[in-house]
Amino acid sequence: MSDRPIVTVGAVIERPDGKILLVRTHKWKNSLGVPGGKIEYGETQHAALIREIREETGLCARDVRFVLVQEAIDSAEFYRPSHMVLLNYACRVDDSHDLALNDEAEAFFWVTPSEALALDLNSFTRQLIEAWLRMR
Repeated sequence: MSDRPIVTVGAVIERPDGKILLVRTHKWKNSLGVPGGKIEYGETQHAALIREIREETGLCARDVRFVLVQEAIDSAEFYRPSHMVLLNYACRVDDSHDLALNDEAEAFFWVTPSEALALDLNSFTRQLIEAWLRMR
């Protein structure tokens, strides 16, 4: 465990038909969330988000827009004690046919935003989607 907060990026990824990507991961105790991860030293938030989305899904994000900041301190939803600052964004992809998950996720789903809110989301993803919908 780090003695300082870990800064992460994550995003609601929207494809042209309006559906958004959710992933199931063991890191969030098998609840659904969005792709994302840690910012590396010397990396901008934007570059980290583009890299994380590419690494975790194979997708190329565009139209990146900031949505909100959240903080998770020893969240029971996360697989281990951790203090994270979550920088949350929304972005678009032109083509979702090349989606290929890396080993961090077990499954993915493309769903409408209203369908997403009816699913087993981790609380941070739920707050992100709700904030993103208010911005639209």
